[in-house]
Amino acid sequence: MRRLLATAAVATAAALTLTACGTTEPAADADAKQSAEPITLTDASGTKVELDGPAKKVVGTEWHEVELLISLGVDPVGVADVKGYKTWDTVVPLKNEPKDIGTRGEPSMDTIAALSPDLIVASTDLPPAAVKQLRAVAPVVEVQSANASDPIGQMTKNLDLLAQATGTTEQAEKIKKDFDAKVAEGKKALVDAGLDGAELAFADGYDISNQVSIRPFTSGSLIGAVNEQLGLKNAWTVKGDKDYGLGTTDVEGLTKLGDDVQFAYIANDGDKSSTPFTANGALADDKVWTSLPFVKKGNVHRLPDGIWMFGGPESMGAYIDALVGELTK
Repeated sequence: MRRLLATAAVATAAALTLTACGTTEPAADADAKQSAEPITLTDASGTKVELDGPAKKVVGTEWHEVELLISLGVDPVGVADVKGYKTWDTVVPLKNEPKDIGTRGEPSMDTIAALSPDLIVASTDLPPAAVKQLRAVAPVVEVQSANASDPIGQMTKNLDLLAQATGTTEQAEKIKKDFDAKVAEGKKALVDAGLDGAELAFADGYDISNQVSIRPFTSGSLIGAVNEQLGLKNAWTVKGDKDYGLGTTDVEGLTKLGDDVQFAYIANDGDKSSTPFTANGALADDKVWTSLPFVKKGNVHRLPDGIWMFGGPESMGAYIDALVGELTK
């Protein structure tokens, strides 16, 4: 699990292979009825994909895209690492019981083929040979899960691509409007609380073999971009990768943060290695951590489990609610 999280976070690109969906919510159903005509679209790899109509049985190989499908009212028939998704993304839960198709990095071709999908959504992180095998099973749409040059724009682009493939464009428009409203609401709440322009450092951390590693979410991360839209200033000075905007540091690196910074993180009790910042975590007795000014002031905020940090508009909306609630309480 930890390896997969780390892989997903530092990957150069992530895309998804989409197979048709099992069921649709009313909004998605209405969209699908409007368009029974063949669909032609171009995916993140530049490949033209032709579908007979809106996909009805979809397989997703990456959680970002799986979340988008569910938000659109599409229940994937196959999902990579179902247990992991249920652990890390409870904001947008699976509504059905999809077949587990293997790991996000190595999906099982045989399992996917047995599902007879209309569409597979594949990550661009998958080796070209694997994507070629998937294309022999069903049409494949590759999706780039992250783009540090425009994190929110990439998220929206992915939503629109999957909506086009599944005939759920009306639902996509609603999702985008709801997200914009959530940002505006959160920004106003912070302004009213006198927190406009406040410095925030968001990170996650892992304790592996008694070695704590910390991943700063820079301005190029999706969460970093959301924070800036809320009117907050990103306190990290480290450089993030070109796709996910994630940096690397250690406990000593936290000493470079300002005294008045607000520090926020998401962990998961289902993966104890992800909780080094908690009262019982690996840093509880660390002299560097406990001496940090923002730790002494109590400006360390654990946000709720189940908000997928690399998710879609619904996860980011839940993040906004959680963060603003913590900062203004």
